[in-house]
Amino acid sequence: MKIANVGNIIEFRDGLTGIVEKVNENSVIVDLTYMENFSSLDLERRTVVNHKNYKIIKESTFDLQG
Repeated sequence: MKIANVGNIIEFRDGLTGIVEKVNENSVIVDLTYMENFSSLDLERRTVVNHKNYKIIKESTFDLQG
């Protein structure tokens, strides 16, 4: 299992996508406003996704973790 980094775009739960904002030991915090149809989905701005429950769609070209 490959762990996402900050800035990666991931896909999870039936096609939802978002940008990883923070990487935790067992999960990532994802910004869902990346999706074009975000405002019509009635979702919270951020969500937590376990590392087992996503796939990386696009890797970041930079590392924001410092």
